[in-house]
Amino acid sequence: MFEDIPVDVSPMYEGERIRSANMFVEFAGPKSMGAELVQVEEDVEDGKIEVIGLELEAMKEGDIHPLGILIEIQGEHLEKELEGVIERRTHELCNYVKGFMHLNQRDAIWCRVSKEALAAGLKLEHLAKTLAILFKEEFPLIESIAVTIMTEPAKVAEFVSRAKEQYQKRDARARELSDEDVDVFYGCVMCQSFAPTHVCVVTPDRTALCGAINWFDCRAAAKMDPEGPIFEIEKGEVIDAVKGEYSNVDSIVTERSQGTVEKVYLHSVFEYPHTSCGCFEAVAFYIPELDGIGIVDRDFRGETPLGIPFSAMAGQCSGGKQVEGFTGLSLEYMRSPKFLQADGGFERIVWLPKEIKDSLEEYIPDDLSAKIPTEEDVSGLKEIRSFLEEKGHPILERIKTTTEEVLEEEVKFEEEIPEEGGEVQMEEVQMAPVAYAPELTVPSSGGVKIIFKNAKVYAEKVIIKKK
Repeated sequence: MFEDIPVDVSPMYEGERIRSANMFVEFAGPKSMGAELVQVEEDVEDGKIEVIGLELEAMKEGDIHPLGILIEIQGEHLEKELEGVIERRTHELCNYVKGFMHLNQRDAIWCRVSKEALAAGLKLEHLAKTLAILFKEEFPLIESIAVTIMTEPAKVAEFVSRAKEQYQKRDARARELSDEDVDVFYGCVMCQSFAPTHVCVVTPDRTALCGAINWFDCRAAAKMDPEGPIFEIEKGEVIDAVKGEYSNVDSIVTERSQGTVEKVYLHSVFEYPHTSCGCFEAVAFYIPELDGIGIVDRDFRGETPLGIPFSAMAGQCSGGKQVEGFTGLSLEYMRSPKFLQADGGFERIVWLPKEIKDSLEEYIPDDLSAKIPTEEDVSGLKEIRSFLEEKGHPILERIKTTTEEVLEEEVKFEEEIPEEGGEVQMEEVQMAPVAYAPELTVPSSGGVKIIFKNAKVYAEKVIIKKK
């Protein structure tokens, strides 16, 4: 089947990583542009393969080039709503090619070719042929397929613009429904080759973290391939509608994450946030000094208010980990009326990259937009706080209210003291904000368990001693 492809093609290479030391060239990613697009057409020349622009052999080691991947398909039973589902598999199938690495999706793709693959004779033409074969294997509904790969800058720029228009049309359709309108959500484990414990829960109000798959896409995928990586999840009992917790969602996530994740809140970054894969478009992160939330996307080049860039933050919460105070998300989710509703939605957002803020102009409440700073307005936590105070951001009232509650009430401990006796002491307590969580358990040895419930913790130093 792949006799004329000079490198191996197999699912075993799906987790391959090509580091800079072993890289021949890079495509798209943070230093260039690129996109992938699947289109259902009425007349497709089966097996047509085309490369527009430079081939690998004409490139220089270390070069970074733009990349466009256009896949046109035809079939009697193919529907337009399947485009997004089939397109998402580009990530998986590209990674079957030894020496070719594909990350992310849509117009955020980032690809690399290894030196060994080039030495073996790999060309972009071979990649296109491989995709044509694999897509027909994976989706029997495809009767004809044509694959075009572009590296010519002007052509790629034009293609990216076209692709973005198609993405927007798909996303707009998904906004017609809300979580309450359906009895079934969907799960996706397509990223488990990179994030073994990650289960993406897709609802009408919460697009997949990658931004490439919405509820309608999942419905089509599950019908087309019931045994595939996208599957139905009956909601079950509503445990908490605001946080977005459902009994059966918890059960399925526990099962599919090998018991690692036992519950998930779909609309909060606290306690049990949604796990993060690695393909997410953005990260929501808690800023304890301001009791607010910031958002950063993978296109942002600077440092976040936490003093680290997107790449470092993504490393902390990706791989299927459930990290309180952090969660990966799609930019489309920020257009949902349920966007982090348990945490206050946009009223809790205290920092955004300008590019994201501009793209969400019609979704951020009018009276709040000017109160949320970007990297062009501030450069550090002190400047952010000054900006929030100057503009009258609602987070200030939240901080004030929480502070008053903490000053009026004692922080209570639930203690488990060992039989031989023990004592918990708090020393040098000074009131400075350090963290907030609806429930926070502090681990310790010797049988002592401390649980803070519904409290904002103010302390410069806390020491727990056993005597």
